Amino acid sequence: MLVNSVVAACLATAYVLVLILLLNPAMPLQRGAIVPLVVSVGLFYGVQLTVVFYVLLLLRQFLARFVFSPAWVSVGALVWLTAMSSAAGAALMWRNMTTFGNVLDPETGLALSRSVIVLVTTTILCLVVAWLRQRLPEQRNVWAALLVLAAAGSVVLPLLLRGVGTRAVLEARSIDAPVELAASDVTAKVIVVAIDAASLDFITRSTAEGRLPNFGRILDAGAVRHLATIHPTSAEAVWAAVATGKLPQKNGVRSAGIYQVSNGGGSIQLLPDYCFAYRLVKVGFLVEQPHSSATFQTRTLWSILGTSGFSVGVVAWPLMQPAPEVRGYVVSDSYHRTAQAKSAPVDPETVYPPESNSEALAALEQATTDTAPAVPASSSDQAIADPHQEAPARIDRIYDRIARALAQVRPAQVTVTRYQSLDTIGHYFLRYATPSEFGDVSESERQRLGAVLDRQYGVIDESIGRAMAALGPDDLLLVVSGFGMEPLGPGKRLIERLIGDPDISGTHEAAPDGFLLAYGSAVASGRQQQRASVVDIAPTILYFLGLPIGRDMDGYARTDLFQQAFTQDHPIAFIPTYDR
Repeated sequence: MLVNSVVAACLATAYVLVLILLLNPAMPLQRGAIVPLVVSVGLFYGVQLTVVFYVLLLLRQFLARFVFSPAWVSVGALVWLTAMSSAAGAALMWRNMTTFGNVLDPETGLALSRSVIVLVTTTILCLVVAWLRQRLPEQRNVWAALLVLAAAGSVVLPLLLRGVGTRAVLEARSIDAPVELAASDVTAKVIVVAIDAASLDFITRSTAEGRLPNFGRILDAGAVRHLATIHPTSAEAVWAAVATGKLPQKNGVRSAGIYQVSNGGGSIQLLPDYCFAYRLVKVGFLVEQPHSSATFQTRTLWSILGTSGFSVGVVAWPLMQPAPEVRGYVVSDSYHRTAQAKSAPVDPETVYPPESNSEALAALEQATTDTAPAVPASSSDQAIADPHQEAPARIDRIYDRIARALAQVRPAQVTVTRYQSLDTIGHYFLRYATPSEFGDVSESERQRLGAVLDRQYGVIDESIGRAMAALGPDDLLLVVSGFGMEPLGPGKRLIERLIGDPDISGTHEAAPDGFLLAYGSAVASGRQQQRASVVDIAPTILYFLGLPIGRDMDGYARTDLFQQAFTQDHPIAFIPTYDR
């Protein structure tokens, strides 16, 4: 039974490996790249699946009327295990194909769909072999040969459908145009407050209870839209879509990072979902490396604005290292890590222009020496020291101070500041803010920790208030949450408590909606049921500033955000592309 379990586990592991290769078509099918990946995936999944299949055979022994005594390599056992493996593999491929629909190029999607058909056919063929084996047991060698052919074909055919692959080389791109051009004569400003993992339902409930007054002002007098996000819902992939107006298959950013096989070999960008593949990173088989600005395969909003004569200021945005040349300033979301490292100088690639580093560093030092808790304490709380709250909140404090300091000395027409702490804090404190969703939160926990998430929303509410105060009569404020946060399901909660992080209670794996709030004199107030999308942000900003929209952008200008008088005076214009 153990030998048959190992054989079946090897086949099932091969299906996971094939899925990884299908999701990453750039990886070449070469020995130097494939062998380390096969070893890593094989060790991780092979052992666990062997246990699963062995347990299934044991259950068969206990529940069957007749004792099962398989051979070392048993057709009777393997035909059923192969059928189960191929059926599960087909379901896994189908779920990943639908989940990553916006991430995959058409050729990859077609290869995945055809691979699903191959595995479904394999399942049917195995069931037929099992039936024939019962009817004609004397033809054992024939059924064994058919089983081997079916199993081998179920692995080889998807690889043939995929192709040999070509390694993608990330290098400096020539799509960015120089910014030494005349300034725009448009005087309107745009302020963008970007928030990770904020929930419109949470904000609506808090404003109804008298909290978050600045959010409330926008809900009352501004435009409100749910914002469809993308999957996989990582900050890097979502904000890349926001910055380019294009889906991952066009902008090149498909995941949170690039995953390098730890024992050498190639790198991959997409890990399959629904099979605990991210455990490969946690156990060390894969090493996650951050994206760089070279990952972009298309121009960003600030690049377009700079070459169109608009000055920009971007703070705490991902994939901004090396910091690109813009008409204004850029501070990467990795700036605080290098700036706080006492043993090394500040990495000049995390900030542009280099001379703005002095203001940024002064603001960082002011924020880090502030002894007040970054998450405000209520009257009944002691000073908060929980790293799940304080550490991410202090990062937001750093970039908020940097954004305010640079805005004073380097004013820009379009400013973008990202607040990322709600994501980390929401993962750990959502259960206390919404105890009815979980049912196992004690009254003392609710009283002590229930307001943590709400108070962090309050910090962002204050920054929105400052942005509203800075608006001129023709300006626009956009508050954008690229993705939401929702309670972790009971199954995932149990798994996290057994083999993961037992404190996690919030998730955005299922791509919950973010939101878009617009405020200004040109905005038409009200909330509509029709959702916008994260790729609509860049085209909408271009439209508001009187610039044409690239026809190769996946997003649309949300003219429904603005009053009719504004849209009548500002017709939509298009150009084929902003990329050279």
